[in-house]
Amino acid sequence: MNMKRVRRELTPPLVGIAGLILIWAMLAALTSTRSIPSPVDAWRALWHGLADGSITTAAAKTLVRLAFGFGVAIVIGTGLGFVLALNEFARRAVRPLVVALQITPFIAWLPLAVIWFGRTERAVVFVTIMGAFPSMTLATIQAFRQVPPLYARAGRTMGAGGWTLYREILFPAALPAYMAGLQQAWGFAWKALMAAELIVAALGSSGLGNLLDQARSDVPALAATVAVIALIGVAVDYLVFGWLDRRIRGKRGLLQA
Repeated sequence: MNMKRVRRELTPPLVGIAGLILIWAMLAALTSTRSIPSPVDAWRALWHGLADGSITTAAAKTLVRLAFGFGVAIVIGTGLGFVLALNEFARRAVRPLVVALQITPFIAWLPLAVIWFGRTERAVVFVTIMGAFPSMTLATIQAFRQVPPLYARAGRTMGAGGWTLYREILFPAALPAYMAGLQQAWGFAWKALMAAELIVAALGSSGLGNLLDQARSDVPALAATVAVIALIGVAVDYLVFGWLDRRIRGKRGLLQA
């Protein structure tokens, strides 16, 4: 059964990837210029980057920045969102400001980040946090506001109150919507980090965004780096958020047999 489940899970994405590579190869063959490298050329560049350690080193440093920046964004966004969800006046006063931060392109924070922190790791992490925490805040607010008021009334009727009411009833009820917001915030954090690394070359460090900047004149290496960025994004989305989603839906009896 486990092998059947693995095949069922992996077959559709593998078919999609194979189709994408086929279309890519056809476009490369039909293009007379070198602006579109073939999959073979990109694979050779990827293998060279793995062999000399440049891609693995850059990916490791990028993931460390992502873990810290996204972790801080989760803490700030969840805490602020929870407070705003509880207080009507505070929500009406602060939520428009959070929305303004969310709709502001994270690339706009880069000049300020360089002025405040210089071309350092802190500038890159700051942009990552600013790209993710507004979305996390709004998702937390929405998750708690989507919980039916009947749940709270039923919990109080059964004797639950204070922290117990939130821990046992409201938090679990808000979890699916919160997880959807978490997944969206992760996407914002990943894109903000790539933009920051691409433009703000932190002193004495590298990352996947820096590799993109360095590979501007090497199209196969550029394509290989983009492929790595996309692969990491898909892997995190599927292995982390997909796993969490399946566990949550499984506990609620929402998975198909």
